[in-house]
Amino acid sequence: MGGSYAGLIAARVLSDYAEDVVVIEPDVIGDDGLGRRTPQRHQLHALLSMGHTQLERWFPGITDELVKGGARLGEDEDVQFYLDGRLKAPVAGARMLGATRPFLESHLRRRVAAIEHVRFCQAQATGLVLRDDRVVAVTQAGPDNEDGETLEADFVVDAMGRNSPLEDWLAHSGWDQAPVDSMRVDLGYATAMFHRGDELGSTVIAHSSPGPASNYQPTLTEPGALAAVEGERWSVVLAGYADHRPGPDREEFLRRMRRCVAPLRTVADVSEMIGDIRTYRFVESRRRVHSRLKRFPGGLVVVGDALASVNPVYGQGLTLAALEANALGAYLRSHPDPQNPAWDYFRLAETVVDGAWQLSTAADLAQPHVTGPYPRGYRVQKWVADKLTEASVLDSAVNAQYMGVVNMELPPKALTQPRFLARAARVLLSR
Repeated sequence: MGGSYAGLIAARVLSDYAEDVVVIEPDVIGDDGLGRRTPQRHQLHALLSMGHTQLERWFPGITDELVKGGARLGEDEDVQFYLDGRLKAPVAGARMLGATRPFLESHLRRRVAAIEHVRFCQAQATGLVLRDDRVVAVTQAGPDNEDGETLEADFVVDAMGRNSPLEDWLAHSGWDQAPVDSMRVDLGYATAMFHRGDELGSTVIAHSSPGPASNYQPTLTEPGALAAVEGERWSVVLAGYADHRPGPDREEFLRRMRRCVAPLRTVADVSEMIGDIRTYRFVESRRRVHSRLKRFPGGLVVVGDALASVNPVYGQGLTLAALEANALGAYLRSHPDPQNPAWDYFRLAETVVDGAWQLSTAADLAQPHVTGPYPRGYRVQKWVADKLTEASVLDSAVNAQYMGVVNMELPPKALTQPRFLARAARVLLSR
């Protein structure tokens, strides 16, 4: 249920285990690979290195295919990260793909549609049929069948996004809703496209964020990023919190770019903006924790934003979806009985979500308008995190491990290893 990014990867995973895979997607998919129901489709999307690895795992050769179609692959010094305007120490082996989400999804959709036993159905999933404590069918309604029909199913994946109605369906049938953790962040961001020439040389990705040296006031917290994408374009995103969210005004957008780091300033000065500025508001991070339930229907799992949706400024969304699909693959390899609840899947997926949640919420809590909840020992954790962030600007080895965690290649506990902490301390003391 749901045919955007998370649903496409889940369908690819299911194709290894199912005789027949049906992707139910209500939207009319346009040439750009996405329909009207994905309002954030025009925003810059980051594919972190772990997400890129998982994508290549499930779609071998997809990187070459995307690059051939116009995407840019940034490696080593082509990928730049800035902290408070300072270029961070280079990381050998850094690798990120520059492409828009519609372009990426259109390629995945073609790959999935080419699988013989996968088919797409333009319809709206309208409910579940449950029998003997398990899902046995999905009800749906399409443009040619408004009265709806029932599609029998042995296994159902909810990939309907952040506003999935699944919990309401289950509650209506007498099931408890999954507990929800949330944190209000009140983020706004805006993306604009620019013509791309050789103004930044080989740069593919440049990302700027405020660091521990700032006072984290909303008027100063202005993350920004750009990526070289298909069509000889720059995709530029600016973000801000609370009353400092960016708007659609072109001149103000350019002024904010000129307050950012050198790559964004250069593009603002010499490149022509293409089309309108697209804005989007993200009110709160949210995750549903199914493992806290005592009962759950068999034959049903949840992926993507329907499971967890975290602050997009950290670029974790696409990678989380890929890692959750990977968890689904691991679960299915264990030959589970679909009549039973998929507790093992939820435990695997929630481990991945927990790592992303820790990183994003810890950073969000530094904003003065974010009111918690604060974890135990937050002040000490923040002090240590600020020091590690500072050391990552100065030292390539520290930055390599730091970015390994940011890119979801390593768990957050990698930042607490004694050897790593000792090196960071030496770097700071030797300044």
